[in-house]
Amino acid sequence: MKTFRIACLLALSLSFITGAGAQTAYPVKPIRIVVPYPAGGGIDVMSRLLGQQLSQRLGQPVVIENKPGAGTIVAAESVARAAPDGHTLLMTTDATITINPHLYAKLPYDPVKDFAPITQLVSLNQLLLAHADVAASNLKELISLAKSQPNKLNYASYGSGSQPHLAMEMLKSQAGIELTHVPYKGIPQAVPAAIANEVQMTFSGAASSLAHLKSGRLKALAIGGKTRLALLPDVPTFAEQGFPDIPSNAWFGLFAPAGTPRDVIAKLHLEISRMVKDPEFQQREVLAKGYESVMSTPQEFASFLAADSVRNARAVKISGAKVE
Repeated sequence: MKTFRIACLLALSLSFITGAGAQTAYPVKPIRIVVPYPAGGGIDVMSRLLGQQLSQRLGQPVVIENKPGAGTIVAAESVARAAPDGHTLLMTTDATITINPHLYAKLPYDPVKDFAPITQLVSLNQLLLAHADVAASNLKELISLAKSQPNKLNYASYGSGSQPHLAMEMLKSQAGIELTHVPYKGIPQAVPAAIANEVQMTFSGAASSLAHLKSGRLKALAIGGKTRLALLPDVPTFAEQGFPDIPSNAWFGLFAPAGTPRDVIAKLHLEISRMVKDPEFQQREVLAKGYESVMSTPQEFASFLAADSVRNARAVKISGAKVE
């Protein structure tokens, strides 16, 4: 019932996006983009590129504010409580909007009522990475290794309820293995921990892991999505290896506080669309980093969120993950 309510509310948010409104002078002061992850990760880099472009196009400074912690809740709550005037935005992932509602018994924000979707910029399929010394090169070998030494292998996530946490808990459940979960604040902490062998595994997008894969410090055991990544054609998907339900794809999306004027959202969407669709940007910042450009309209993004919420509700239920 809760899943159905959230999905319906997400769909109903379309009515708020398409509502009429007077023209608004915008922007009239610096814009703040809040990112619920530490500096240095893929979403942080994308946010800073976005900030630079928006600053040039809109004629106001754009400040990126990293607010990691509590499974993205700290950042989300701060934006939900901000003035709905387009000067405070949230760049986040599925964790905030379509995972947390199913993971937490209570949240200090409503993922539908408190936010207005602007656009899903990109989607990305996550890699399951292992330290070079782990005696496995694919999921079959990893499962065999884990069964031979229960709870001896551990993995890093970006916090309880994050996509890597759900993915690994589901893999544990489906494969019948025991792994120890070690939560970190974000990719900039989790990936170095795997390189140092403080943890044996973690998840990351291609952008944050290509250099480490080329150096041999890490190896990729699997990748999310339906097809292999062109940048890493030798890495098989989870589905190829018998685990099609592992939630190992993510997205970057931009939100404003609910009640932000429609014309402000339209202006932001227009300028961001111009940036993302630029051929040079596409090649350098999207394709070269293993992302897939989406650049949905606010209406398309709202519909996508409704479906993504249902998908992640299932993932949370199957994984057994819960945060009180």
